[in-house]
Amino acid sequence: MKSYIAFFEYVNGKNGKNGYSVVFPDFPGFVTAGDTYEEAYRMAHEGLAAHIKFLEKDNTPVPEPRTMEQIENTWKDWKADNDYIVVSINKLPVVTKARRINIFLNEELLAQIDMVTNNRSEYISKILEHSFS
Repeated sequence: MKSYIAFFEYVNGKNGKNGYSVVFPDFPGFVTAGDTYEEAYRMAHEGLAAHIKFLEKDNTPVPEPRTMEQIENTWKDWKADNDYIVVSINKLPVVTKARRINIFLNEELLAQIDMVTNNRSEYISKILEHSFS
């Protein structure tokens, strides 16, 4: 699984609306954003997957991920004094449909899950999404 470096920057909006913008140095012109860090993080994953899918459909080569050092040395928009949050974003597929599966879990784990949620599937999905990002 390929991981691309994303730069999250807090934006203090002129109209009082704050949020985070996200840029990918390996994908010039591709930008996403969110009102909160969590939303921007989710949009970064979804946007990257969709952007890569578009490139592949268009038969455009998908760039190889660069290291932080390579980005510092070659990215024209690099600003060492900016306050970025640097995050590695995996190329995750865009999931459009859930699929029913059967799994076996230890009864103690099930009891712990049931203590915090009444929707086991959603809880397990969120934990797995977080662990793969």
